[in-house]
Amino acid sequence: METRQRRLTGRPRGFDADEALERALLVFWEHGYEGASLATLTGAMGISTTSMYAAFGNKEELFRKVLERYSEGPSDYLARALDESTALGVVTAIFAGVVRTTTRPTGPNGCLGVQGALVTGDASRGARDLLVAWRDSGYARLRERFERAVDGGDLPPEANPALLARYVTALAYGIAVQAASGVGHVELQDMADAALRSWPLC
Repeated sequence: METRQRRLTGRPRGFDADEALERALLVFWEHGYEGASLATLTGAMGISTTSMYAAFGNKEELFRKVLERYSEGPSDYLARALDESTALGVVTAIFAGVVRTTTRPTGPNGCLGVQGALVTGDASRGARDLLVAWRDSGYARLRERFERAVDGGDLPPEANPALLARYVTALAYGIAVQAASGVGHVELQDMADAALRSWPLC
């Protein structure tokens, strides 16, 4: 009995966890949280439901891991944009990143973080709250960056960092929604460029 238990507990995982997580990301990105059934997820991941629970937890925990991967992968343009030397550079990089990410020639269009759980029932409240926190975090980081820009003289002293951050995030999310509806890269970049032309400058 002990020998058999050692074989079971010591058995190596029969799949690539990183690849399975990447496939789950694409399913959630394309179908949203509620639209991604366990059968669709495990089929795309190439594993059984039992293996999914063992490796990633339940569906909500899997979604949490997917969102972390999304933040570090397709959505990492935000972190890089915040390192730009000027506020205008930050916004330019954010708009370029969101247009690029949401209109990829292969894979889902739109933004997982915006559309993943906009409309969900009570059973999916955890996923919805997770995405609200994810979006709020992005807004807060951008607001803080604009506050530093005001303090450093890069933005006019009368500029409102909170309002500017809300404006930029709202436009970025709007771009993502339009991309999911089939609006193309060129048109969305033109819209972003129009917003940049009215950016407050010293």
